[in-house]
Amino acid sequence: MHCCKNIKQFLFGGLLLLFVVTAWAGNSSLNIKRAEIQAQEDAYVLNADVDMKFSEKIEEAISKGFELNFLIEFQLAKPRKYWFDDEIVTVTQRVALSYHALSRQFLVMRGEQQKAFVRLDEAMDDLSDISGLKVFQIAEIEKGEPYKAALLMRLDTKKLPAVLQGDAIGSDDWKMSSQRFEWVPNLGKSESTK
Repeated sequence: MHCCKNIKQFLFGGLLLLFVVTAWAGNSSLNIKRAEIQAQEDAYVLNADVDMKFSEKIEEAISKGFELNFLIEFQLAKPRKYWFDDEIVTVTQRVALSYHALSRQFLVMRGEQQKAFVRLDEAMDDLSDISGLKVFQIAEIEKGEPYKAALLMRLDTKKLPAVLQGDAIGSDDWKMSSQRFEWVPNLGKSESTK
């Protein structure tokens, strides 16, 4: 009798652990770790690091040659006390990730620029490194004024092929959107976030 109770507890604990590991391993995630704006010639550029994890379903879709499109959305606003913030600039960059079966390479495309990688983790490292993205001209801001910056990165599920869009609806495997990362930039000189 006592032995059956221990076996039931052991099986229950094992099933619970299996469920937790499966749920954790199956989900995709995007998390912005750091972001900064730096002056470069007559403009400001955005640099950021993103933690990125793909579910098995997303990795399988990439290996089958489906292209994934990610949106990097940056916004600079001037805070107002009694009204909505005054939006100064909004910039969106599209970054695509795909697999080319003939060359056996993973491709990351930013606008006209394309980079090729042998392994998926190398392509993901490049995809998660946002560097030198021109976001606004120095002439667009007033020196000494306070500003708020915000950054968001997400998978554009609307650009998924029709075959995958059905799977993406309501599935945690395809929910890839970072938190809205906000900070107060010091636009008089080079700055970074905490």
